[in-house]
Amino acid sequence: MKAIVITDDKKLSMAEVADPVLKAGEVLVKVHAAAVNRADLMQVEGNYPPPPGCPEWPGLEVAGEIVALSKEAQANGKWHVGDRVCALLGGGGYAEYVAVEEGMMMPLPKGISMVEAAALPEAFATAYLNLFVEGGAKAGQTFLMHAGASGLASVVIPMAKAFGLRVITTVLNEKVAESIKHLNADVVVDTSKEDIVDVLKREAEAGHPLNLAIDCLGSAKVGECFPHVAYMCKWIMIATLAGDLSTVNMRTMFMKNIRLIGSTLRSKTPAFKAEILANLVRDIWPKVESGEVRPTIWRVMPITEANEAHALLRDGKSAGKVVMTW
Repeated sequence: MKAIVITDDKKLSMAEVADPVLKAGEVLVKVHAAAVNRADLMQVEGNYPPPPGCPEWPGLEVAGEIVALSKEAQANGKWHVGDRVCALLGGGGYAEYVAVEEGMMMPLPKGISMVEAAALPEAFATAYLNLFVEGGAKAGQTFLMHAGASGLASVVIPMAKAFGLRVITTVLNEKVAESIKHLNADVVVDTSKEDIVDVLKREAEAGHPLNLAIDCLGSAKVGECFPHVAYMCKWIMIATLAGDLSTVNMRTMFMKNIRLIGSTLRSKTPAFKAEILANLVRDIWPKVESGEVRPTIWRVMPITEANEAHALLRDGKSAGKVVMTW
């Protein structure tokens, strides 16, 4: 089969690779579409290796059609040849076919295309993990999601709104702010004009102190924000795109009982991920089908343009999910 592999000079190239061989409990999926994630970019750079046993080429989420099942999967009877599914992967989604553990697949929500479905598993599982499992999000809380134009934010913001949270997000400039108006964040901070620290201080003074943050940026701003968050605020770090280091006043942290949490979905066990996916189908799929929560598909590209697709994320030119199709 064909797959998009990482070359020695850290580029992506089409190549012939061995067809997947199904292990016990696995299902073979013919890939129709694969979404691009920042973790894929990190893998190309050599900074985010796939878990043991996963293919070496990137791809964390796909949508496609089941074409074969292992004996164990057949015996379980949950999935059948011809089922349309989306899947969360440890890697290997940039390929014509992928072998998937039974528990890592979800049925397509009603009314969702293959392109939209490819943007669901990684982003929605990450959103659910950090909002509800790590964050314990509750209606009425004030929530900060950095990088409002990212693919993840395009899911997290409407998901948080659908469950009654007040949402603050950040963008680089006014043009980007316009591009995410449809997400209906309560406060959009244009960081070319305002400092998020000042905004959180103002929100706290107005009676809306921050209860929860999902932070993919990091930098010195983390510690600078802490004096202005609510008691028992949870600050969840999922990446450090703006910088790895911050100075934190420990007295502020323990006096306010602030929880600083590091979180990655990829490092979780298959059983944990399977539980998250089952919760998505139970709790979130009805909101997807009703239109309350949908991924923002910013660009659809042929998979032969994988380098260009990665460049859109790397250069900050996307405002939503980038999806590649076969």
